[in-house]
Amino acid sequence: MTTTTLAVLVPVLPFLGAAAGLFLGRTAPGFVRPLAILPTVAALVLAVFVAVRQGGGATIEAATQLTPTGSVPIDLALRIDGFAALVAVLVGVVATCVQLYSTAYLRHDPRYPSYAALVSLFTAAMFLVVYSGDLMVLLVGWEVMGICSYFLVGHYWETPEARAASLKAFLVTKLGDVPFLIGLFALAADAGSFRISTVLHTVAAGGLDHPTVIALLLLAGVAGKSAQFPLHTWLPDAMAGPTPVSALIHAATMVAAGVYFVARLLPVFAASAAALVVLAVMAAVTMLGSALAALAQDDIKRVLAYSTIGQLGYMTGALAVADPGAAVFHLISHGAFKALLFLAAGVVIHAAGTNSLAAMSGMRNLRSRIPDAYWTMTVALLALAAIPPFSGFFSKEAVLVGAEHAAHGDTAGVPTGAGWTVLVAGLLTALLTAAYAARLWLLAFRGRGEEAPDHGRQPLAMTSVLRVLAVPSLAFGLAVGVLPDWLGGDSLTPTLTTSVLGTGAALIGGLLVYGTWRHTISTPRVPLGAVVAHPEADGSLVEEEALAGHERAYGYLAAHPDPADPGRVLLGPLHRHAANGFHLDAVYRVLFVRPVVAAARLVRFLDGAVIDTYVRGAGALPRLLGTAARRAQTGNTQTYLSALFAGTVVLAVAAVLVATVGA
Repeated sequence: MTTTTLAVLVPVLPFLGAAAGLFLGRTAPGFVRPLAILPTVAALVLAVFVAVRQGGGATIEAATQLTPTGSVPIDLALRIDGFAALVAVLVGVVATCVQLYSTAYLRHDPRYPSYAALVSLFTAAMFLVVYSGDLMVLLVGWEVMGICSYFLVGHYWETPEARAASLKAFLVTKLGDVPFLIGLFALAADAGSFRISTVLHTVAAGGLDHPTVIALLLLAGVAGKSAQFPLHTWLPDAMAGPTPVSALIHAATMVAAGVYFVARLLPVFAASAAALVVLAVMAAVTMLGSALAALAQDDIKRVLAYSTIGQLGYMTGALAVADPGAAVFHLISHGAFKALLFLAAGVVIHAAGTNSLAAMSGMRNLRSRIPDAYWTMTVALLALAAIPPFSGFFSKEAVLVGAEHAAHGDTAGVPTGAGWTVLVAGLLTALLTAAYAARLWLLAFRGRGEEAPDHGRQPLAMTSVLRVLAVPSLAFGLAVGVLPDWLGGDSLTPTLTTSVLGTGAALIGGLLVYGTWRHTISTPRVPLGAVVAHPEADGSLVEEEALAGHERAYGYLAAHPDPADPGRVLLGPLHRHAANGFHLDAVYRVLFVRPVVAAARLVRFLDGAVIDTYVRGAGALPRLLGTAARRAQTGNTQTYLSALFAGTVVLAVAAVLVATVGA
């Protein structure tokens, strides 16, 4: 088979698996799991073959006209370069791991057949985005992912949180998709084609008439899909869905699509210095804001959700300094360790019986109950914190190297202000990332209190996936020497300056949280029961020994110190605002939701009280005439003759009167 044939089969196989799974879900439930796993595994194998054949060399292209449009043609086109080959392998690996993990995680869920089919369809849509060489075909995969995310986030539709989260995800991403669609049409109008290769040739020749407008319109869609400020608010709420869905959306699909799109069409954005500055500011605000919010979250999945937003900020920051190789490098590295983090978090939640880090901090020996999740999650958190030699160190340093070059004016066409913005924000975010990673690890696995519940050994389908994903988190950085051939960049190797600054910031953040945690657990804390028992004493002065006498009445609460949250201590008065996402949802409610609801109520009033009144009035007169005519139909012949005679007399009198007046 040719490479193009193999590439065509990559999205087709999971699509066929999704269709077959939906049809056979009720009639032959025994086929559901094989139909979920085997097509995805086959697609992964084919994606690996495509990547090997492409080999980081020349771009592979093929196209056939879909239909004549009379103006701008739409083609079924493939475009496989190093970016596409590597990202497709990432999508296949994560999707396969998610499908395997889900067979155990949702083994008792009656809606598993539809869930598995939607995951396969989601995977097929992302493959379509990755391999597509035509913007309209790419848009199809883009929109299918949005629809699938609506259903998957709302999988537990019985809960109001899941229903609200799915609707919010759909509406916010569609809010960005409207200008995105306009931008695509404007781009195609300037280039004369939706083909990506034609668009890139047009940009290289200076043929874009409105590059800034087009770039900003496209950025709106990217901000919505990749959860960048200010359209990022849907992603933390999407944690209401099943944990494997979170891993799929956050690691390899949906949020990665926006970054991949910009990397594919970076010359379009680089044609406008203003667009690069906007992208840099958006990335900086996203990185810092999400890192602060992650440091204040109690739900372990929401910590990871805000972490995803921040790491996507690194990727868009790399794109803002015109380094698509670093962006895709971090996308692939992040996809591996973030999928591992979410799937390991699912095991932790199952073992602890809660999502709350505060509750986990009161459980002793949780790590010994789930050793596989403990060790693999530790590896993933070290990769997230960019500690060498884990994969996150190399990919994050590649972003910082690109920002450093742009800040020094070494990158043509990139404003130095954009470089400094990304570089400073990246270093500060490195400190905060290590801080919230250390906080999560300490609260989840170093708890003190009652013995953690024992739910027995975790299913092999879940733990084996964790081990598989731990390998790239450990070793993917070793590929940094060959990746420039695939990613088309030469800044992937860390420099001494960025390595020292980035690693130093990460170590400071981690040690700061560890020191705060040690201080808080060693400082006696006063539970409410002790204050009630000693109302005459100053609560801050009650000694730990004085509380021991109340152990029978207050149990663990009175006998042990309260392990305060280091995030709360470090953030201080900022903690409450960071925990609420800096109240951006409240701002949206005031600026958008309330006006829209008020407008809807006005429309309902006008429709019911005004328009319906006229409609009812227009029908009232004929109805009254019809009623009168109906009552006149008595069936009595004498009545009819009398009426006829009376009418004749009236007409005769009227004729006489008219004749008299006329005379």
